Amino acid sequence: MTEHIEVRVTAGSPAEAERICGAVVGARLAACAQTVGPIVSTYWWEGRVQRSEEWLLLLKTRADLFGELVRAVRAEHSYDVPEIVAVKLADGLPEYLTWITQETGG
Repeated sequence: MTEHIEVRVTAGSPAEAERICGAVVGARLAACAQTVGPIVSTYWWEGRVQRSEEWLLLLKTRADLFGELVRAVRAEHSYDVPEIVAVKLADGLPEYLTWITQETGG
């Protein structure tokens, strides 16, 4: 059975978010890429607390594509250490999960 994940990525601008989404969906590394934002992130960076306006990307894919997806995101991303985390999908509408598998070449 195919394992599915949602990969969460933050981007520093709408243009960067669009570029990343287009790259991963175009390469069939994600079946769907959604952009949410702007959001405000508060985090530690370079020894102090920072606040930034960012855009959150939600990428639906197969778990076995995670490494390839990370490489594609990093190739398009402007951050030194971008947020790229995966959350396992415990369950979902079977037809939707099948669609993710089909659209990512599985």
